[in-house]
Amino acid sequence: MSTIKTSVNRRSFLKISALASGGMLLSFNWLLHSNTNAITEEQIPEGWFEMNAYLKIATDGTVTIMAPNPEFGQNVLTSLPMIVAEELDVDWDQVVVKQASFRTDLYTRQFAGGSQSVRQGYNALRTAGATARQMLINATAKVWNVSASEITIKKGILKHTSGKTSTYGEMAEAASQEKVPESVELKNTEDFTIISSSKKNVALPDIVSGKPLFGMDYKVPGMKYATIAHPPAFGLKLKSYDGTEALKMPGITDIFDIDIYNEGYELNIFDTATFPNLVVVVGDSTWQVMQAKKALKLEWEPFEEHTLKLNVFGNKSTQVVPAGLESSEDHLEQMDAKSKEPGTVVRKDGDPETAFKNAAKVIESTYTAPFLAHNAMEPVNFFAHVTEDKAILAGPLQAPELTEPTVAARLGMSKDQIEIIMTRMGGGFGRRAYSHEVVEAAVISQKIKNPVKLVYTREDDMTYGIYRPAYHATFRAALDENNKMVAYHIKTGGIPESPLHANRFPAGAVDNYLAESWQINSNITIGAFRAPRSNFMGGSEQAFLDEVAVAAGKDPIAFRLELFEKAKTGPVGKDNDYEADRFIVLLELLRDKSNWEISKPGVHRGVAAYYCHNSYVGHVVDLKNENEKLVFDKVYSAVDCGIVINKDAARNMVEGAVTDGLGNAMFGKMTFKDGVPQKSNFYNYRLIRMPEAPKDIEVHFVENGKNPTGLGEPPFPPIFAAYTNALSRAKNKRHYNHPFEEEML
Repeated sequence: MSTIKTSVNRRSFLKISALASGGMLLSFNWLLHSNTNAITEEQIPEGWFEMNAYLKIATDGTVTIMAPNPEFGQNVLTSLPMIVAEELDVDWDQVVVKQASFRTDLYTRQFAGGSQSVRQGYNALRTAGATARQMLINATAKVWNVSASEITIKKGILKHTSGKTSTYGEMAEAASQEKVPESVELKNTEDFTIISSSKKNVALPDIVSGKPLFGMDYKVPGMKYATIAHPPAFGLKLKSYDGTEALKMPGITDIFDIDIYNEGYELNIFDTATFPNLVVVVGDSTWQVMQAKKALKLEWEPFEEHTLKLNVFGNKSTQVVPAGLESSEDHLEQMDAKSKEPGTVVRKDGDPETAFKNAAKVIESTYTAPFLAHNAMEPVNFFAHVTEDKAILAGPLQAPELTEPTVAARLGMSKDQIEIIMTRMGGGFGRRAYSHEVVEAAVISQKIKNPVKLVYTREDDMTYGIYRPAYHATFRAALDENNKMVAYHIKTGGIPESPLHANRFPAGAVDNYLAESWQINSNITIGAFRAPRSNFMGGSEQAFLDEVAVAAGKDPIAFRLELFEKAKTGPVGKDNDYEADRFIVLLELLRDKSNWEISKPGVHRGVAAYYCHNSYVGHVVDLKNENEKLVFDKVYSAVDCGIVINKDAARNMVEGAVTDGLGNAMFGKMTFKDGVPQKSNFYNYRLIRMPEAPKDIEVHFVENGKNPTGLGEPPFPPIFAAYTNALSRAKNKRHYNHPFEEEML
């Protein structure tokens, strides 16, 4: 067992209080840092930050854990409480999990994204459970007048060496009077019974029974419905509108235009200025407002180049938004031309110029990827009820704390007047971190003086922007006469950002290394997309390394292991952001579980492994020809994310990422013609279908006992390359431009 302190910098980590109804209330700070204000049953101390939550033990032995993180399918609502329950040593069947309210005065960084929830909360959540456990022991020892060392706990039952027993519920009130111990013992990982087991999603009964959970389910009596009309092309703005005919249609009560932001507003990290001026249709039902929208007479005009003010976590800057109507054909030409110009050198090890000059063989390839739309299944929606002194907002949102100040600034209110109710999200992938629909709903409600539900059509969402950027990468590798890779050069960029991670593999594994970056500005707005930047770099880098392995006449896994051995025993340069030995263990596990070295007749195999969001993931894709069509026969996945909290949920995450990644690699693409998105719904924006998904996905986890890391995003990037590499063997031809189905045609 390990000992951990329960307080940091003289600030109490845990607070205990008795409930009015009996029992004890234990509140805790997930990051071991808190203020020591008073606590009630429904509140926790003001000023606690980073994923705050609290735990209650009732007199009947029920343990309730309130979790503040938004839930959108990553299953933190189940996994995080499992960590507390493990150290508390409670029967999981006695645990009740509830979504906490969004409260900026009580919590901070109530955020879903970055695959960080479990990683950031792990030690603090364990400490919370272990501390409560120790206080229950101490209280019981006093009641029984025995030594605390004579008491053991198992599944919420306290037991003395004499055989006397008591439940948590019976001792909860006494425990609430105990002082928080200065330090507690944490379990050894080999003693875990809840962590690393499989627990069903705690919200599953509500989901399958159709209980209202999502933003689309939220409604109040007398609520109106609204939808918006935005410019049809990036580069246009509203010139005029006429809603006369639309206003005559059944159920329509109002038509007006709104500005999302006040003049001079400084945008924060998740604000977007895609279309700052919109036309709004308000009525009695979604069907009525969407039909009336079609009757609007709208006139648009090009906007001029302008500058936005940004204020991201206190760092002020500006962003130039260029004028013009952009087209995908021009994008490709611009990126190709830019790639031939000198880029910004981000990292340089050794003397790559000389190494390339003296190389026995040089391999060079260019990979590209288009803009992508998020396509979360739940339509964009948000509820708002704004009165003179309060704004109540409800809906699916990944970053409520970063949205709250934006809404407050636009409404002319203080943050204390804003209440955000977090609903379960029907998908997010980064799209629901952006706040424009929240602000829009709030402004509409304020104007009509009535509660309102804003709902986008699929076309509204898919043509609004906040896309995954378009990317371009040119790779070069130099081999010596012994087919050893002696130099590596990556020059990459995109519209409007670069995807470069200069300190990732193969940085540190090759003596001569050069990384250059560039970007091209655009008025097409982008945003976080599952594993931002890594989703392209993992696919392109690992595909190119497969090419190098073939050119060197080496097995792809053996080639990578050779490089990682170099990075482990004699790393080059500084700030390499991966651990080579963890990569080696991962690849060896993947090699063994997939029987990589045993040839499968009729099966074409590809492999890739990538590090991002603190985790390591590798895939082997098996393609097979059936009825003259390539199908995914099987995918093998190996994951090093440290200790796996909930094994079923973890496998689900990997399987979902694999299927999602394969679908995007095969079909994902958003194109533009004179600023107009050329795809607007699923009839022309193709997603993977059930018969096209892998027949089997076999997931294996590295069991190294290390603290858990991210899992929602890391499995996504390498599946692109594993598929690319298998496809190159099946077709005897390499494909360089996503989506591959289109390139093959």
